[in-house]
Amino acid sequence: MTVSDMDRSLAFYRDVLNFEPVSDEEIAGDEYERLYGVFGARVRIVKLRLGDETLQLEQFIAPPGRPVPVDSKSNDGWFQHVAIIVSDMGRAYAWLREHQVQHASTGPQLLPQWNPNAGGISAFYFRDPDGHALEVLHFPAGRGDAKWQRKTDQLFLGIDHTAIVVANTDTSLRYYRDTLGLRVAGNSENYGVEQERLNNVFGARLRITALRAASGPGVELLEYIAPRTGRPAPVDTHSNDLWSWHITLQADVSAAENAARQQHYDHVSPGTIRFGTNPERTGLMLRDPDGHAALLEQHAPAHEAGQGLDAAGTGAAS
Repeated sequence: MTVSDMDRSLAFYRDVLNFEPVSDEEIAGDEYERLYGVFGARVRIVKLRLGDETLQLEQFIAPPGRPVPVDSKSNDGWFQHVAIIVSDMGRAYAWLREHQVQHASTGPQLLPQWNPNAGGISAFYFRDPDGHALEVLHFPAGRGDAKWQRKTDQLFLGIDHTAIVVANTDTSLRYYRDTLGLRVAGNSENYGVEQERLNNVFGARLRITALRAASGPGVELLEYIAPRTGRPAPVDTHSNDLWSWHITLQADVSAAENAARQQHYDHVSPGTIRFGTNPERTGLMLRDPDGHAALLEQHAPAHEAGQGLDAAGTGAAS
């Protein structure tokens, strides 16, 4: 997630959402300029952990990018959030109100029981200091990963998935499933007043497709069947723009690049980037058909990493 003021964002994620900082570094140089597609890039990166999952905050000290549009809506093409699981929605909402977070939903919404895949789940959208959308989510008994049902005194438990708006689910599946190797783990069609108030989009009807890798958080595709008034991501989006997030995946980078080239997917990096004298450390950043970025990383040869699911070799998403 790209942020404008690291100290401000770090305080928010640490003190409000209980993320634990695990590393803080500054990077610069030709390899990173090419990886991110930003000339002259100098980036401060803070990695945070919540439960088993990590969230990486990135501040472009140079050159700074553009802010999140102030009129951003949940059906705009650049929309992305992370879903943070909570043990008690009432307590979580009271805590967030106490810390005066900006609402994106009207309040927590309990999805109706008639929905076979989402009934009984409660959710609330809000924003961080840069305007990035976040979600807190509570699973009732029998829903979600079994680890979210463990007894605990912790309020914020971890990250279940990141969700992105897509224009066409089938087109996106050709990228995430057929090219990068994620598997479809579930799907749902959500609508009704609860969904409208959750997304703060009147008349919202969404086709939701959940994707998973071998381990790690999932990726949810959100296609708005209605209203189709969301704006596409700007074609000149750069990695330092605050609305530009990226999903990080452990992958067989060479195989993934070949597959992406065959399908003519947009490259942020001009090709596979090798770091220093370590030939085993490579990276590549791509954009999906809607402009959402994915950073593919490899720290060991594919036959040693044991991550491959298919030709693209995608393993754990984070």
